[in-house]
Amino acid sequence: MPNLLPLDISRYPTYQVFLAVIVAMVAAGALFPFWIRLVRFRNIGQQVRADGPQGHLVKQGTPTMGGVLILLVITAVFFAMGRFDRAAILAVGVMLSCGILGFVDDYSKVLKARSLGLRPRAKILWQFLIAGAFGMLAVNWAGVGSKVVIPLTSRYLDLGILTTTLHLGGSAIVIPWLYLGLIFTMIISTSNTVNLTDGLDGLAAGTVMIVVLAYAAIAFRQNHLQLALYAGAVAGACLGFLWYNSFPADIFMGDTGSLGLGAAIAALAILTKSELLLPIIGGIYVAEGLSVILQVASFKLTGKRIFRMAPLHHHFEMKGWSETKVMVRFWIVTGILAGAGFAAFFINSFRR
Repeated sequence: MPNLLPLDISRYPTYQVFLAVIVAMVAAGALFPFWIRLVRFRNIGQQVRADGPQGHLVKQGTPTMGGVLILLVITAVFFAMGRFDRAAILAVGVMLSCGILGFVDDYSKVLKARSLGLRPRAKILWQFLIAGAFGMLAVNWAGVGSKVVIPLTSRYLDLGILTTTLHLGGSAIVIPWLYLGLIFTMIISTSNTVNLTDGLDGLAAGTVMIVVLAYAAIAFRQNHLQLALYAGAVAGACLGFLWYNSFPADIFMGDTGSLGLGAAIAALAILTKSELLLPIIGGIYVAEGLSVILQVASFKLTGKRIFRMAPLHHHFEMKGWSETKVMVRFWIVTGILAGAGFAAFFINSFRR
């Protein structure tokens, strides 16, 4: 008879990543009904923009802060299945830090019963501090280099040419200013553009799931199993959340989820040294962010609007697309861009 001993998954890293996806998905799917009841009991509901699409007014009061459970599931699954790898711990840390910032923002909205929470300057300041701490730890603790790979070439862009070294207590602390500037830009812009994308049922969670699966594949290709496990846990938690966030949503992730997940994506791009692939893999967030920037700039300079409404997903809603159609088509575009970004990484991996 064949040997029916239990499978030792530690010998099969692919299984571990898939298992992280499945465990996080099942955990999120099983826990969200209880979380939705708790949030409803606490009377924590979404505050909808008065100047947004009129069809969204029916969402007023829908339970929010689903991001709290998403981030808790990701953290629990990673630490239950992964190891204490410095890079992966940093990824979890920056996600939770931005998630806490989002929680404060969400909670202030609930207290004030309005759609605006923290002041934009305060939010940016805290994101700046979080990104700075992450960048310094990434370079000096996790050993992340300041050279950035140029996609589809074998060349590097050295962002360590302007560096200050501090000697404190016998330890050398390196401050690569240009690379830190890139880290600031990536974490702040990605967390905020994912936040902008979280305007339709299932849109942010679905696109994040696709994007982090691409980064899971990149990390796995680099033999960085802990980052791949982490990305798998993020994807699984988003998938479990989607069951309750699909149209019409039973719960929203709120800023807790969108800021935390956006930071997670940026961290994965930085820690896998695929920084310049982020605008490709996360291209849908670039489009959402640019639509807001262009809309504001155009209105201030000319008094005219380029889009019917910004961010971009609202523009298509105002053109008559259903919320589900916008969501699915944005998912498709994200899948194409994520595939293109991974293909670019794959080509680069053969050229080094």
